[in-house]
Amino acid sequence: MEKSNGNKATQIFWSIVSFLRRCLFLVISVRPIPHHIAFIMDGNRRYAKKRKLKEGDGHRVGFLALMSMLKYCYELGVRYVTIYAFSIDNFKMDPEEVQSLMDLIQEKIEGLIKEESIVNRYGIKVHFIGNLKLLSEPVRLAAERAMEATANNSRGVLSICIAYTSTDEIVHAVQESCEEKSDEISVMNASGAGYGLLQLGGNEKEERENIVKLTDIEKHMYMAVAPDPDILIRTSGETRLSNFLLWQSAHCYLYSPSVLWPEIGFRHFAWAILSFQRSYFYLDRKRKQS
Repeated sequence: MEKSNGNKATQIFWSIVSFLRRCLFLVISVRPIPHHIAFIMDGNRRYAKKRKLKEGDGHRVGFLALMSMLKYCYELGVRYVTIYAFSIDNFKMDPEEVQSLMDLIQEKIEGLIKEESIVNRYGIKVHFIGNLKLLSEPVRLAAERAMEATANNSRGVLSICIAYTSTDEIVHAVQESCEEKSDEISVMNASGAGYGLLQLGGNEKEERENIVKLTDIEKHMYMAVAPDPDILIRTSGETRLSNFLLWQSAHCYLYSPSVLWPEIGFRHFAWAILSFQRSYFYLDRKRKQS
């Protein structure tokens, strides 16, 4: 009986907390709300050392923090969320640690497609962003299943950057753009329509310089599935981007709380939104000037 009463009291408490949080979000929503928030989840290993946890437990606690952040984002009405889950550079770590992380990532990916998961509760479409060919087959197949299972969700988008660096993304986009233009020119030359591109002429230099345009590169970026981020949150007090969304973050607000990732909470999230709102018109003006 006492245990049952305790469970009911706990449920009532968290229901009240959820209600108050939603009320605060209604107040915050009076001012501009970010369309896209990106997270660099820094400090999982340091958290484990700080708390004297087993290796890998820091990442498991960090996953719980991620679920909370996703819940806050979608409750507030943020449509796009992007997380930096695993860098290409992380493959240089100790092989046992890499394998442990891959096992954890596979486990959590498979959890995403369960009926009671957060992506199904909020109707979230999942994208895995990066050079997925670098992943082991079990992880890659799990990612493909998750993308297929959530393909019809439309209320929000979660982009998980795995086997990703921004430089790799840019190189990939440039290569794809050049190959696409090369194919187009070959077709035009075969039909005679592209003759001027290969012959000397007054506008030859200008034509060659404009063969690949900015829009061509941007449409081939891995992150073409989402608009540029409005806020980039990196924990641990670090202000480095660490090769994450370099192309897309020119005009976003960077927020760097000193807490480690597993320690991030609602107050940090709310402060990031309020800080963004204070800077919104300045950032918007700079974006329009670019």
